[in-house]
Amino acid sequence: MPRVILHIDFDSFFASCEQHFNPNLRHKPIGVTAQNGRNCIIAASREAKRLGLKSPGNTWNAKRLIPDIIFVKADFERYLDITKKLLEISTRYSPLVELFSLDEVFIDLTPVNNLYPSPLFVAESFKKDLRKEVGETITVSIGSSYNKLLAKLATNLNKPDGFAQIDKENRQKVFANLSLTDIMGIGHGFERRLNMMGIFTFKELEDCPLYVLRAEFGKVAAENLKRLSMGIDDSPVVSYLEDNQAKSVGRNYCLPENNYNKENILKNIYELSEEIAIKLRRLEMKGRTIGLYLHGDKSEGGRRTIPKYTDSSSDIFEICKKFFTQWNMDYVRQISVWVGNLVEDKYTNLSLFENPKQETIRRLMDNINERFGHHTIRNGYLIDAPVLHTKPNGYMADRGMRKDLATLGRDNL
Repeated sequence: MPRVILHIDFDSFFASCEQHFNPNLRHKPIGVTAQNGRNCIIAASREAKRLGLKSPGNTWNAKRLIPDIIFVKADFERYLDITKKLLEISTRYSPLVELFSLDEVFIDLTPVNNLYPSPLFVAESFKKDLRKEVGETITVSIGSSYNKLLAKLATNLNKPDGFAQIDKENRQKVFANLSLTDIMGIGHGFERRLNMMGIFTFKELEDCPLYVLRAEFGKVAAENLKRLSMGIDDSPVVSYLEDNQAKSVGRNYCLPENNYNKENILKNIYELSEEIAIKLRRLEMKGRTIGLYLHGDKSEGGRRTIPKYTDSSSDIFEICKKFFTQWNMDYVRQISVWVGNLVEDKYTNLSLFENPKQETIRRLMDNINERFGHHTIRNGYLIDAPVLHTKPNGYMADRGMRKDLATLGRDNL
């Protein structure tokens, strides 16, 4: 039986939520800024986008571009209420609903496809439910295809408030009009390397011999690129009601201004590494692949897989520090740190070179911070560094929050 997958994505979600909650903001250009009061814009309204504003960005540039723009601090807790409504409506159409991020879900219609005339019927019905139960301000774009990769791609073909479908008959035609980075899984780093190989289109990527890609990217990445070029994806839609393990843990932070002080930048990187390590220990997981992305006078990103699994901030930081030193950037504005390749802590072995007391100390610090508040105890290196507060984020990487949503969903069944 051919699969039928829908991808539902809110349009300009954070900004639309603000306009939904505050009618005075409707039909006006607004920029949603980071919750900690920084001047980094994380989302823009449709009105602001039509005037040329892109996100992420900064308030200074936004004000220069749109003098009458209105800035609003993000409130993820309120946005979560709209996400709950998205899940509630979605589960009316299929029991298989995957929460991909705060503003998007996948719905697998395959087991119930005989109940509906077409995916378009479901899309139009979903939009009617949303307008009736939430209002006209918040809209969604919907894509349909035979796998998750192409369903998500289809969503972006007819934004905002649109519907598009990719099937086996029109896939090649759709791919012919795409840039390499239009598809989930190919970032600008991969794009640059592919361009250096003379590959600029998906047709050229599909025609490139696998052994050539392996020589440049390695076995795993090369095979993944080849699959992406052909639109192949057999990953299942996993219900948000299931207690799924996190695949990666990350933290993104936008600095208040361009930071030229390398020591200050490193302290921010360490602080993010510390937050990720704490989250890993709360999840009782460890990871081997550590990644860093920096944006400033240029954009740089990299990942490295280390021999041992870790939940130590110092291990994470040391890899990130090597990347930062290697890239030699003049200034930095945005920092992203993440750890992937995760396994449960109970399946890992303590390194022969690691002092067991360090593990005990980390757990003790976690307990104190949990009881008396985040950052009650900090690493001495961070004594004069800014305190960054972890908040719910758009990618729903916090497994605890996902479990709460799953519990709420099961209670409503």
